[in-house]
Amino acid sequence: MSQMKYLIQVEESKAAIDGRPSIGPVYRSIFAKDGFPLPIEGLDSCWDIFRLSVERNPGNRMLGRREIVNGKAGKYVWLTYKEVYDMVIKIGNSLRSRGFEEGAKCGIYGANCSGWIISMEACNAHGLYCVPLYDTLGAGAVEFIICHAEISVVFVEEKKLPEVLKTFPSTTKYLKTIVSFGKVEPNLKEEFEKYGLEIFSWEEFLLLGENQHFDLPVKKKSDISTIMYTSGTTGDPKGVMISNKSIISLIAGVQRLLESVNEEMNAKDVYLSYLPLAHIFDRVLEELFILHGASIGFWRGDVKLLVEDIGELKPSIFCAVPRVLDRIYAGLTQRLDAGGFFRKTLFNLAYSHKYGNMQKGHKHGEASPICDKLVFSKVKQGLGGNVRLILSGAAPLATHVEAFLRVVACAHVLQGYGLTETCAGTFVSLPNELSMLGTVGPPVPNVDVCLESVPEMGYDALSTTPRGEICVRGEPLFSGYYKRDDLTNEVMIDSWFHTGDIGEWQSDGSLKIIDRKKNIFKLSQGEYVAVENLENIYGLVSAIDMIWVYGNSFESFLVAVANPNKLALERWANENGIEGDFDSLCEDKRAKDYLLGELNKISKEKKLKGFEFIKAIHLDPLPFDMERDLITPTYKKKRPQLLKYYKNVIDSMYKNSKKP
Repeated sequence: MSQMKYLIQVEESKAAIDGRPSIGPVYRSIFAKDGFPLPIEGLDSCWDIFRLSVERNPGNRMLGRREIVNGKAGKYVWLTYKEVYDMVIKIGNSLRSRGFEEGAKCGIYGANCSGWIISMEACNAHGLYCVPLYDTLGAGAVEFIICHAEISVVFVEEKKLPEVLKTFPSTTKYLKTIVSFGKVEPNLKEEFEKYGLEIFSWEEFLLLGENQHFDLPVKKKSDISTIMYTSGTTGDPKGVMISNKSIISLIAGVQRLLESVNEEMNAKDVYLSYLPLAHIFDRVLEELFILHGASIGFWRGDVKLLVEDIGELKPSIFCAVPRVLDRIYAGLTQRLDAGGFFRKTLFNLAYSHKYGNMQKGHKHGEASPICDKLVFSKVKQGLGGNVRLILSGAAPLATHVEAFLRVVACAHVLQGYGLTETCAGTFVSLPNELSMLGTVGPPVPNVDVCLESVPEMGYDALSTTPRGEICVRGEPLFSGYYKRDDLTNEVMIDSWFHTGDIGEWQSDGSLKIIDRKKNIFKLSQGEYVAVENLENIYGLVSAIDMIWVYGNSFESFLVAVANPNKLALERWANENGIEGDFDSLCEDKRAKDYLLGELNKISKEKKLKGFEFIKAIHLDPLPFDMERDLITPTYKKKRPQLLKYYKNVIDSMYKNSKKP
């Protein structure tokens, strides 16, 4: 492949050797052609990011929430950087006064709020490991993380306190202190104290830090700042250790990127905090805002009220997962359809005119100022009126949604890609580059990237269209999986992190994600699904001989193709007075509903999460076989071939499941 516009090559490709697959050339961003950005002066730790920002911007608005007046949400009320700092110092002193020293593990469990950030910064100040807890990792995940990370103190959203109680008695071996972000009801206090734990309301805990003083330990770049747990392919969540260096070098790279495309951040920027702080994507974004002395406003925690929160806060940078942007897209298109012939025609003309000019290379702000003013400004106002950057991450954004928003939102719409292990931002598409639609753009200027061939899947990193497993090297990488060197060594080979995702280089140097090497994928809301694990559970249904579960990053639910057990299905039909041979039973809606019901029963029994339930099923009377190339001789499912073979069935299941 010839030199690509936004990449520079730093190492040659390597042929396959000693059983190791071939590796494509090593590239980095053109914005790092003279080397990676140096870390920002004086920044050695996440604590320095906050501390220095407080020194520079003590009176700036830092953390905001909607004021509730007579049950109605009013304006945002703010804490300044200095006010937050004072609370952080008190919470830090309170932690130390209860005996929690550098290296202790501190859990944070709950929706994004001021208390979340204050607790996190107190951990940063005193060198405690911040360990977010969240329950979408499945039943028992909170209990597993507390025990595995040996968490001794945990800050908890008030309504999540009963969930912590459910982890007793196994977690009481480690837990000593619980702090509520709100109050503590007397009956709950009793329950916790029964187990010998101390529990405080937020106000009580703040008071413990009054008139106390503890010196802050010296923090090193190599110190672990946070352990973030992420889904394993099967089995338990993995604790990804993120160091100060990872976050600082990532931020330096993002800074360089924003400067290179004339989109520098400043203290006037405003961010809506609603993506979970328990995930790396939101955590590093909020660190970036804190570095600039910018403002972070929290949502109310209800997705139906999100647009209203946006309208009140008026963010300048809006980060989203595709599911949120899909919802915005659907809302806009429905309003258009309801708006009558004239309005729709006017919109379509304006859209075609502006999109055509953008395709010719015009920047979005210059492509059609008149259409922006007359037609698209209403869309911009719907997002508060100040949005200049919309960043999508966590799962692929459908190309038609991305194209639509790039035209109508009057803002840059950029798609990014990264993993917890790469500290989130590894690739991001660039403003005004319409050719990057459907890609995740080139690498951020702080990592080296190459593709490694995957011969068993037919992906060749040395072909004219290079395809292979995406491998990343650089300072933002994680420090390993906590207590799991075996898993670390599987993915870290010769300083390269193997992502498990298959990428394809485009001619301009952007990357397209085209497949997944391992059998784990994300749904459109950003939730991981470990499919083999689910198939093992669903295989327990006696009326099913074999099941293939499918989902993808553009859909929010799972579907399945199953081979029913002939005897079991015929017995059920007989008992229910349903006639027909086996083939016709497999097509009968009643049979599908019956088996879906059986699958749902086992889902509930095994405490699966809502997104792990099967929403539609196709019954194939013919077992998966080698003749159709659907399974291996050892009966392992060939997933790419299954998808190819059942493509029409899958498409119609998704289509029909969405019908009202």
